[in-house]
Amino acid sequence: MQAARHHAPIRQLRGAGRLAIAATHGLTELVEALHRGVTRAPAGSGITGLVYRSVRGITHLVGGGIDIALQGLEPWLTAPEPDSPAVPGTEALLAILNGVLGDYLAATDNPLAIPMQLRRQGRALTAAPQDAGPRPLLLIHGLCMNDLQWQRGNLAEGLEALGYTPLHLHYNSGLHISDNGRQLARLLERLLQQWPVPLQDLSLLGHSMGGLLARSAVHHAQAEGLQWPRRLRHLVSLGSPHLGAPLEQGGQQLQLLLGLSAYARPLIALTRRRSAGIQDLRWASLREQDWGQRRSLPLPAGVDCYAIAATTAGNPAGLPARLLGDGLVPVASALGRHREAARRLDFPPDHQWVLAGAGHLALQTHPAVLTKLREWLG
Repeated sequence: MQAARHHAPIRQLRGAGRLAIAATHGLTELVEALHRGVTRAPAGSGITGLVYRSVRGITHLVGGGIDIALQGLEPWLTAPEPDSPAVPGTEALLAILNGVLGDYLAATDNPLAIPMQLRRQGRALTAAPQDAGPRPLLLIHGLCMNDLQWQRGNLAEGLEALGYTPLHLHYNSGLHISDNGRQLARLLERLLQQWPVPLQDLSLLGHSMGGLLARSAVHHAQAEGLQWPRRLRHLVSLGSPHLGAPLEQGGQQLQLLLGLSAYARPLIALTRRRSAGIQDLRWASLREQDWGQRRSLPLPAGVDCYAIAATTAGNPAGLPARLLGDGLVPVASALGRHREAARRLDFPPDHQWVLAGAGHLALQTHPAVLTKLREWLG
């Protein structure tokens, strides 16, 4: 599906050009592979092949020549018109680039860096929605993902039927979790100050890194004396690596995520340069003082905290389930279980649940997850 074309995305292409100068030949090959993935064109064929061969020839002399290559991606990096929904292919590619290199994009003021914003159905919200009810529910995506991926299931719609007002957070997952947590804390404060109806309570639902971001936001809000944590009633995490993700050490987690999308597979070559956000997943670092340390931030007091894990094993109990986890996050990490009391998270026994026979991404869409959430949040 092609996006509508207009002039605004030129900034995106120029931003990608600045990023590409740092990688020259390597990134030229990367972009060519992405282009082939989108157009399904064979390698080196037609005008496309000629363009990329020419770019390789001139990047020795002019680093900015990579910008020519990125013009081949213009139809897919072009943002939709303001009144049009976001384009899944474009959103997926930008989300992955931010997950891999988001800290670099932000540090260099690259226009490809995703700004944190609230959205509904892919459209940005500049204020609380007019149909807002008294119980906002914020859904927070994970690493290298975007808010549109929640739409693969009916989870948001199912919870809306219980009286919640679902909102989606879209953010640069390559930044430190603590940096995103501080941004989210302040964003929620501004949002709820202008909420159009009396507020009953607030709930946060995070998938993967999103669950860690939710906890970080609560910490930063409380540290700054913000008001919204007093309204926070539920905090739910789906497959969040609360005790860290062992696969991060070799960059394997990112490789698995990238391999799930035809748009993303060429980016596997960049996994050796892991972003700050990815590195934070190693030990679930939620505060600046936790970077690179094996420390656990306690669950927020006075909030009903829930954790759902998944395992690819058919039986949720037993050694195979514990070892396999959901393919990315071990069951013990998702449920905050650790032999050391200082690192253990105190999810009540009836606030924990394991989904059997499912992988990491299934937690966003599985009907059994919606059933369990209805039980907990209803």
